[in-house]
Formats: sequence, C-alpha cells, structure tokens
Amino acid sequence: MAPIASDLTEEKRKQLCALLGNVELTLLYKASVHGYNASAFHQRCDHQGPTLLVAYNSLGYIFGGYTSVEYAQSGQQITDNEAFLFSVQGETPVHFKVNKLNARLDDAGGPNFSQQLYFCYNDQPVVHYKSVNWVQHFNTEKLYGNNTELTECEVYKVNQSLQISFKEKPWRNILWTAKQKEELMGLIRNHKPIMASVSRVRILMIGPIGAGKSSFFNSINSIFMGHVTNKAMSGSAGTSVTTKFRTYPVKDGHERKPLPFVLCDTMGLEEQSGAGLDIEDISSIVQGQVPDRYKFNPKAPFQPDKTSRPESLQEKIHCVVYVIDATKISLMSDKLEEKLSSVRSQLNSLEIPQMVLMTKVDETCPHVQNDLENIYASSYIKMKVQEVSSRLGVPVSFVLPVKNYSQELELELKCDILLLSAIQQMLRFADDYLDDVVDSI
Repeated sequence: MAPIASDLTEEKRKQLCALLGNVELTLLYKASVHGYNASAFHQRCDHQGPTLLVAYNSLGYIFGGYTSVEYAQSGQQITDNEAFLFSVQGETPVHFKVNKLNARLDDAGGPNFSQQLYFCYNDQPVVHYKSVNWVQHFNTEKLYGNNTELTECEVYKVNQSLQISFKEKPWRNILWTAKQKEELMGLIRNHKPIMASVSRVRILMIGPIGAGKSSFFNSINSIFMGHVTNKAMSGSAGTSVTTKFRTYPVKDGHERKPLPFVLCDTMGLEEQSGAGLDIEDISSIVQGQVPDRYKFNPKAPFQPDKTSRPESLQEKIHCVVYVIDATKISLMSDKLEEKLSSVRSQLNSLEIPQMVLMTKVDETCPHVQNDLENIYASSYIKMKVQEVSSRLGVPVSFVLPVKNYSQELELELKCDILLLSAIQQMLRFADDYLDDVVDSI
C-alpha cells in the first residue's frame, strides 16, 4: 500500500519542526482517509509518544497543538509542561502556551486541549472552542480566523532526529587547542580599555528568565579560577532567580587580580506586564545610576536621585549582551519579543553596542552534544543563529552560541574556548563604544 501523502508543504514542515527542536514528523492519522471519528484517531495515535496535531481550514489557516504526553484513553487530566497551540501563517509560527496542569483530558473522545479546544468535535470535520480564558494571549481569530470548518486534520508522531546535516567546511572558523585557550586568556588578562578613565568595561546581560545570565558569569569565573564555581545564584525556577542588580568583577585565579571587565546581571525579562525586569529600569542601569545589590521591583521602576552628580563613564554600561536559550527561540511569545524590541530601541537610541549569547546549544543538536567542536559545522545551529538574528534584529555575526557550565564538575577545553571567544568579542564591542566617545569629545 502506498504511503499516505501529507498536506504539509516542506516549508511548513520545517517551520513546525523548528518549534520543537531537532525532530522528525511521521504521519500517523489523516482524517480525510481514516475518518473524522474519535475511534479512528485513537486506533492510530494511542501509545505513540509525543504528537503534533495539524489542522487546516478553508481560509488557509494551518493550526493545531503539541502534546509531549501520549494518548492512552486513561480518563485522566494530563499535566504537560511542553504542550502548546500554534498557527502558521507567515515565516514564523505563532504559539500559545497551554495550562500545563490541565493540558488536556485523556479520554476516548477526539483530541482536545484543556477540554476547551476540540478537534474533529462530535466526529465531525470541525473545531470547537469553549470560550474560557485558559491559554495565554489566545484568541480564535489569530489561531484559525474564526473559521471552524476543517478541510483536513492530521496527527504526526514526533521523533527526535539524529540526522542533522553538516557542511563540507565549518561556517565559522575556530581553533580548538589548549594553545588557543591560553592565547585568549592572555588577551583578556592584558586588555586595556582605550580610555584611561575606564579601568574596567561594564557588560550588561539581559534576557528571559532561565536563559543562563548568571550561569554565564559562573562559567567565565570558573575558567579564570581554574575549577567550576557557582558564585552567582542560578537555577531553573519559573520566576527569575536573580532579584537584584549585581555587578560581578572576575578575578584571575593565578594572581587574584581583577580582570578588565565587570559582568552585570539583571532580573529576567518576563512576557507579562508587572513581572520580571521593568524596561524602564534598563535606561537607569545603562546610565550607571543603579547601585550594586539594588532589589528590583517589577511594579515600580528605579527612581534615580536627580540631585546627585552625573555618573562617570566608568560607572556606565559599555556593551549589552542578550542571553537567549537556544531551545526556546521558536517558542518565544509575541509579548516577550515585543519587550526585547523595546529594549533594543532604547539601547539603539543610547548608541550602546549589543550582541547575543545563544546558550544551551548542546541541548538543541545531538551532534553538538556529542562533541562541541561540531557547533560551527551544524546547519541546525546555524539556522538557530539566523532565527535569533531575525527575531532580535541583530546581525548574524553578532550572535555567538555558547555552552555554560551547568552539571559538569571539571572544566572542558572546547567549552572554555567558546566562552572566552564570547568575552573577547564583548571587549571589542566595548572598545567600539569608548572609541565613539573619544571621537565625540
């Protein structure tokens, strides 16, 4: 029997795969072939692991949902941290997170999400929505244009894929030798800001919660201390682990001398208003007005003392680094993307150089997980770099993939080289900023 053809174009398939990381999709169920009834759906989709439902309507909307917990007709409410809805209209799919504690009801009926959005409802080619505010920033107009008539409904098995293409030569060149590590450390130790009034450049890290800002400082500190350290509090909580503005000077473990840069850590950005770092605080931080250990208040931005003297160039921020989790780029919400765009506009007006650290690259590509040296040969990592560049509006060359120390007990050469290369680039960006200040003077 010939395989059943999927309605997904190759372009749309790639967009949906990008939402889920490095995966392959295998068609399990096609309603026009197998029937729109719930029994046909369960016969082909139960006990298949994670699945992606893709629905189509006459307006051309392609939409649906993902669940990481398999269908089993258990009759239970399913908790699913990864479940989401999506709609593919342009180049970038729109996604909506689902209430993880009530992601769906695993019953004998048709596929549903939170018992509010039903596909193939009552064994008919329709989608049915119960009007309850259960999905963040969700509206039926954006999801499927309020057209409830389905022209097709497909369910795909989601398989992790090891088949990631590699180019004949790396798309960036880097030396993975102990000598290269020592040279980078030497360049960083001996770096001198081009203005005598600035002894150490200040680098501000901004990013969503859990992206790895504090972990990056810990990783850099570990390299110069010669062993893995955990000086800055880091973790994977649902809210920002960092609640204060912290300035972290890094000391050279050999001589305990301060290195010529300070990493400044902020509270994580969150998509909800009144939560996470307030965008208005960023201007105060960049101007050097926020003191070390100031505790952020998401509902009330920092109020600088207007009677005090202007802050010196030494106290201001000379380079800003966005820290973005590579595993969550495609799941970035519209609200969070809007916040980052507002931050970018604010910093552009202040002429502050900006770059991006893309963290957790090993978790997105198994070849990179097996050997970090594959990072600049992986076409998948390159695609993620390009996606970050597009979403944040920064040049591709300003996006640097890195791996922070998280579970390791000992330092690793290739990890160190990526991290040190990132610091070197930050110092160069800071020099560009100070050079502009010299020219303006």
